[in-house]
Amino acid sequence: MEPVGDKVHIYNSRNVRVMRERIIGAFGRKQALYRMISVAAIFGAWQLAANHYHSNFLMPSPWKTMVTFISVVHDPEVVKNLLITLKRVLTGFLYALMIGVPLGFLMGYSKAVMNILDPLIDSVRQVPIMAWVPLTIVWFGLGDGPTVFLIAFAGVFPVILNTIAGVQNIPKDYYNAARSMGAGPWSIFVNVIVPGSLPDILTGGRIAVGLGWMSVI
Repeated sequence: MEPVGDKVHIYNSRNVRVMRERIIGAFGRKQALYRMISVAAIFGAWQLAANHYHSNFLMPSPWKTMVTFISVVHDPEVVKNLLITLKRVLTGFLYALMIGVPLGFLMGYSKAVMNILDPLIDSVRQVPIMAWVPLTIVWFGLGDGPTVFLIAFAGVFPVILNTIAGVQNIPKDYYNAARSMGAGPWSIFVNVIVPGSLPDILTGGRIAVGLGWMSVI
């Protein structure tokens, strides 16, 4: 005979799994439906605007835009320029990460570093991005230098701020638990600070990428 308790446990776990799959499937279908409705609404408004202007220059229709997009994608010169832009954005984004993440760790963990650097960072990040364009041309000349600098400049502040928030949002109990088990500063950094702040760092990186594309000049 099989134990009744084990049977009940197996059946319950199976039911929970089935219910979870159903809920996830229903949520996925609902989310896909919402996205389809949003896309349809956007294309509908786009088509109405195209019908209103009757001008391919002011507002081309969605169909003409897609046909032109397909023809442009096959143009080697366009693909070449797109890859150059992508290289600039990725380079600036990497610079933003290399500068922003260490500064965010230092400012989030040390109050002294926060008090020293916070006024400077808050002051510099208020300057509009376009105000740096003449200076970047003077500093770096023409070419990739000014563009990479502006992309990195626009993205470094979201990375810093989100990294600081990630470090400061880690519960103190985690630090105390690590110290009680004999963890040193490096072990706490690797096993507590980095994993605990990683979601916020990824959020800052996501914002930085978007700002990088907006800063391409």
